[in-house]
Order: sequence, then C-alpha cells, then structure tokens
Amino acid sequence: MPENQDQGERAGAAPPAPIPPPAAGTPGHPFPLTDPRMMRALAHPARIAIWWFLGLEGPATATECAEIAGLSPSACSYHLRTLARYGVIEEDRASAADGRERPWRAKILSVNMDEGATWTPAMREAGRLLTATLSASAEELRDSYRDRASEYPADWRSALGANFDVVHVTPDELVTLRQRQCDLIAEYRRLSPDERPPGARRIQVVVDTTPWFPPPTPEERGDGAE
Repeated sequence: MPENQDQGERAGAAPPAPIPPPAAGTPGHPFPLTDPRMMRALAHPARIAIWWFLGLEGPATATECAEIAGLSPSACSYHLRTLARYGVIEEDRASAADGRERPWRAKILSVNMDEGATWTPAMREAGRLLTATLSASAEELRDSYRDRASEYPADWRSALGANFDVVHVTPDELVTLRQRQCDLIAEYRRLSPDERPPGARRIQVVVDTTPWFPPPTPEERGDGAE
C-alpha cells in the first residue's frame, strides 16, 4: 500500500459523492426552449423586463417589478404568475422581510432555441415571436444609448460599439465558434457583485449568427423530381 494513500481510503471509507451537474437554465447551461406555449408566454416586453430584473437584481416583489415594467402591481402580478406557470420564476418566501411580502426569484436564467429538424411549425412560429421580442428589447436599449451617448464618459464611448464581420465555416466549425464565444463571455458575466472589479458596469452583449446564403434547392437536397 502506498505510504501517501489517504487514511480514509485505507479504512474503507466511501468515496466522496460526485458533484451533480449544473441544472439546465443556469448561466453556461441554457435551458432548451422547445415548448411553443412557453415561448409565447415569454414573448411579451413586460415579462422580458420582469424576468431580466429578477435574474439580475432579484428576489423582488410585484411592486418592485412593476416599477421596472411600467405596470401597476396588480397587472405585474398577472405576468409574474404567468412566468411562474412555465417554471421561469418561482416564489422565494425565504427572502421575505415579513409574512405579508411575496418575493419572486428567477428560476431559469439562460435559454437557447436551437431549431432542429424536429421542430414543428408551431414551435418555429413561437420561436420567431420570442426572438422578435428579444431583438426589439435589445434594440430599445441600443436606441436609448445612442440618444444619450454624449453623456457617457469618453472611455466608455470608445469601449462600446458594434462589430460586423463575416466568417466562412462548416456547421461543426460554427458550433465550435459559438461555444468559444460563450466561454469567453462567461468569464466576464459576474452575476454576483462580489465578483466584479471596481468600475465594472452592466453591458448587454448580443451575439448573432445568420446564414448569408440561401437554403439548398430540392435538387441540391436530393429530393427533387427525377
């Protein structure tokens, strides 16, 4: 028996329990979004705002969420219940200051909608609706910055901006490229304030890949008429 073998192993102690894999929906492990009803439930500007607020700043009550979404607390409660119905958020009674409060927290922080061959027309339509809502929300934030860009410090103005580029890749290479981008972004996500260096501020990052070529014809796919 090696001299440096762990004393617990020599005594026949059980090995440590394996660490469970991260739950789907946590940062870096997106929840696969395929339910068209869930997509349509999320495809609402107020619900997107509430969801992001709870994920970044929560837990929070309906009154606090209403201020972010520009709604009354009663209208906000309806949207909160809808998000909870699909498992996007959940109640967090442990964070309540007293028995009258009803805080909510985000349960899913990350999703993906990788459309595959098994997607139905209903799934594709709901996915387009959700993507359009998310894109509109991102564009609204960009417009807000453009309207007030001159008010930002010069160092932030020179660091911000959009890059437009092109790559020529195979599908496998594109998967690798997207994963490398995600891994790099993850290094700077820092959802906990304790992880952020002095001067760090919240930045929205949108990474989009769109085909710059038409889909194959039936003849190219091999299913055209002979």
